[in-house]
Amino acid sequence: MVWLTWVAINSFRWSFETEAARPGLDWFGLEVGLVLAAQGLIFWVTGLYKGLWRFASLPDLWNILRAALLGALLIALTLFIYNRLATVPRTVLVVYPVCLAVMLGLPRLAYRYWKDNRLDFLSRTPAMRVLVLGAGRAGDTLVRGLVRENRYLVVGMLDDNTQLRGARVRGVPVLGTLDQMGELARETAAQMLLIAMPSASSPQMQRVVERCEATGLPFRTMPRLADVVAGRSSLGELKEVAIEDLLGREQVQLDWTSIRTGISGKRVLVTGGGGSIGSELCRQVARLGASALTIMEISEFNLYRIEQELRREFPDLLLDARIGDCGDRAACERVFSNARPQVVFHAAAYKHVPLLQEQLREAFRNNVLGTVSVAQFAHRHAAESFVLISTDKAVNPSSIMGACKRMAEIYCQNLAMQSQTRFITVRFGNVLDSAGSVVPLFREQIYAGGPVTVTHPEITRYFMTIPESCQLILQAAVLGKGGEIFALDMGEPVKIAYLAEQMIRLAGKQPGRDIEIVFSGLRAGEKLFEELFHELENYQATAHAKIFLAQPRSMSWDLLSQLLQQAQQAVADYDEAALRRILDQLLPEFAPYVASPDPVVIPFAVRPS
Repeated sequence: MVWLTWVAINSFRWSFETEAARPGLDWFGLEVGLVLAAQGLIFWVTGLYKGLWRFASLPDLWNILRAALLGALLIALTLFIYNRLATVPRTVLVVYPVCLAVMLGLPRLAYRYWKDNRLDFLSRTPAMRVLVLGAGRAGDTLVRGLVRENRYLVVGMLDDNTQLRGARVRGVPVLGTLDQMGELARETAAQMLLIAMPSASSPQMQRVVERCEATGLPFRTMPRLADVVAGRSSLGELKEVAIEDLLGREQVQLDWTSIRTGISGKRVLVTGGGGSIGSELCRQVARLGASALTIMEISEFNLYRIEQELRREFPDLLLDARIGDCGDRAACERVFSNARPQVVFHAAAYKHVPLLQEQLREAFRNNVLGTVSVAQFAHRHAAESFVLISTDKAVNPSSIMGACKRMAEIYCQNLAMQSQTRFITVRFGNVLDSAGSVVPLFREQIYAGGPVTVTHPEITRYFMTIPESCQLILQAAVLGKGGEIFALDMGEPVKIAYLAEQMIRLAGKQPGRDIEIVFSGLRAGEKLFEELFHELENYQATAHAKIFLAQPRSMSWDLLSQLLQQAQQAVADYDEAALRRILDQLLPEFAPYVASPDPVVIPFAVRPS
């Protein structure tokens, strides 16, 4: 192209001169060779040879124009040194870069246009007609990706911004608002709806999904921005709408500088590191640059799974995965002696309320004495901080699980007064899709054809996603000075019945028609609603808007130590009656709920409003 442009411009320019005035030009001589060498050098320096024609765009055109201008300057300098520009008219040097940019740019754009718009004559499958919801940047990205594929035909876009009505995004018209979805989907004969609103809030997503469901068409969505940033999804990927998209909340703003300072270069121990919360904590800690990570986990399979993932994703991380029970003091001593952790996250616990309700001894041994064991070794080995992962069920506990977690909170709060280690407790509610969560249970029941069982029509729970909860745990660990109980802002409580209905609809079925919802009655230890604070804790705000601080309730250290010694003996003797008396003495607010022996089953169609 350089040779052709140079020869054509020179020939055209000299055509206006008489035969006598024209110099003898050799289009394959040394002068043209110097032009090619100079321009080729500029192309190499500007990286023009690395550009892919398939994805040519404005940055590529700008690079071509820049290369042409710089090339003209270098050619002028080279030929001035060679023959003082004796055979090169000045107009050639002015016109040359413009013509060269056109000659290089047009083929690239033509090739890309052909690749983006070519018809697949060999394919007999007609393109699926899709309607894109959202005409912002995400919609533009999605449309740009779809036009490269022959499987989809974008027939229009919808957006609530009325000023966009009639506008075009990459040639696709904005037809109307989201409220007109049903009508416009019929008029355009759309076969699928694509939601391009990754930054939409939970109420906004619920509204969009409701309108999508009303059309009866299948729908997909782009991943949330937080998932893209975290590497869990890729931008432009289409996925089914998950319950997390409907119950998720505004993206949490964290002080990553202080969090990274608190973790980077530190030796970290995570107990229960194979569980839902523990494994995500391990991932976050590894990303933040911990110098060493030790995982203590009683489940061999869970430990194997997280170990393989971390070794694959973080090959440079100094990782030690240990099978062990937190209640095994010899195992704890060995782990602390070898790892010498500076930061300890204690996520190991039994969490299933109905199962633990009849197994006080196991709940106390693991959730209380296991915490006591890990906390004591953290104190003895001078760990900088110890973070206990607690639960909202510890507030005014009505279950064995909640009472035992409250006991663990009390011990860590009081041990903080005796130790240089910062003992911090973080309390939050249910985590979506965690082990033991209601979400996997509902998913299995829906897959089996129902019915979906909900204990009570009015039962509510707080929900947050696993990554969000772990990020807030890390933030609270940095905020804590020792002895605090931090409670995470869980947003608005969600009715479990609503959760069940939405999961059924997202599975492409209708509640009450395809999948029945039955209400089986509250189970032992279960409350209609959970609380994040006790009335005597006088919670207050912290430096982070999503984290609150509960005022500690002190207790006699001697009395607490004495009762825990008695509890250890009761556990060894399998004396659950003694353990019950200890709980009653330490937790006067503990009021265990006993389920009705004959739960009432209420069909979804006639459930109370």
